[in-house]
Amino acid sequence: MPELPEVETVVRGLNQTVAGRTITRVRTKAPRTSIVTGKSFGNKSFSSILKDKTILNIRRRGKNILIELSGDITLWAHLKMTGRFLYLDSKTPVDKHDLAIFDFDKKSGGYHLRFHDVRRFGRLRLFSNDELWQQPGLASLGPEPFDISIDEFIRLFRSSSRMIKPALLDQRFIAGIGNIYADESLHFAKIHPRKLTNRISKKKLTELRLHINRILRKAIKHMGSSVDNYAGVNGKPGTYQKYLQAYGNEGKACSHCGSKIVREVIGSRSAHYCPRCQRL
Repeated sequence: MPELPEVETVVRGLNQTVAGRTITRVRTKAPRTSIVTGKSFGNKSFSSILKDKTILNIRRRGKNILIELSGDITLWAHLKMTGRFLYLDSKTPVDKHDLAIFDFDKKSGGYHLRFHDVRRFGRLRLFSNDELWQQPGLASLGPEPFDISIDEFIRLFRSSSRMIKPALLDQRFIAGIGNIYADESLHFAKIHPRKLTNRISKKKLTELRLHINRILRKAIKHMGSSVDNYAGVNGKPGTYQKYLQAYGNEGKACSHCGSKIVREVIGSRSAHYCPRCQRL
């Protein structure tokens, strides 16, 4: 699933391509579970609500994409496992996995936006701005890694007693971090993924916050990690996977000590770490 750097890359790509554009038509062939409209729209269809709406801005909250539109409404997208937004020449043949196609005014120069999702787990949800922040997937989100101060970060981790790896993956605890960047951050901070959050020293938590922010910023600079099928709005993959030191490196030498990276299932998710550097 795309994490904070990948979603941020998509948001920046959307702002560069479709911000300011007016939607003239929307075509959908997504399953009912993929497209949801808020109660305030009554029986109006997804396509009819979006017609003639102008895209004002696109921003990110955790792993969520929020496309702000005229008329005080927001298109809330979550890419899930294989969702993509692709800005393509409208003459490009439509793929069977293009679940929604957004056509724009003439200013787009013949390009349009497609929501492409092979596994069809992605979600497009349309809400009035009054409804949006009441939705469970947004209202329950934890703080953003870039926004939380060091004192708040330490208090957050000291406030519970749970294994650090599952905590980092919990979007209600801290938003945007997933398996890739949790493994990388813990590896550089030399913290075992099973370490309890309230048993980690202030010094180690300070180091962890530093590494989280450093790694996330570097990953954004490299347009994210394409370890599966993620790509930006321009269709190009990210390149940060070349810099991964722990995630996906099972059996390879640790960059710090030379020991072999191991993989272990923790809280139903894989964790990659160095047993020598990241002692429990």
